[in-house]
Amino acid sequence: MKSIAYNKYATYEYFIIEKYEAGIALEGAEVKALRKGNCNLKDSFCFLRGNDLTLKNMHIPLYDKAGAFSSKDSKRDRKLLMHKDELARIAGKINEKGFTLIPLSLYFSGSLVKVELALCKGKQNYDKKRTIAERDAKRDLDRQIKQYK
Repeated sequence: MKSIAYNKYATYEYFIIEKYEAGIALEGAEVKALRKGNCNLKDSFCFLRGNDLTLKNMHIPLYDKAGAFSSKDSKRDRKLLMHKDELARIAGKINEKGFTLIPLSLYFSGSLVKVELALCKGKQNYDKKRTIAERDAKRDLDRQIKQYK
């Protein structure tokens, strides 16, 4: 499993409740750009349109060696591939107030590109400050342990 991109911003902005895995429908030039490691998940999110799950605002830059038939829009909506029963379960949870579906990471599973999605609930400012304080305390503790050894 080769990781392509990770959304660090999501863990700062949201509490992660559940994680899911989905396939993604891409064009050939987009897959080649991903193999080079070019992708940005910041500000991307998922929504249900009918019975389809769609990923919005994921930036995959244009592949420079792609021909004239490649997509010119690097932030186009991309369809996510999941089973119907999983979509129905997710739809019920997304419709609750305060929940959203955010992509956490993008990776290769064999030759397929997969997206790790997370059902999230937004953090308040005091929650974000507490997260930063906990991270700093852990970093200081790790430094002290390293000096002690």
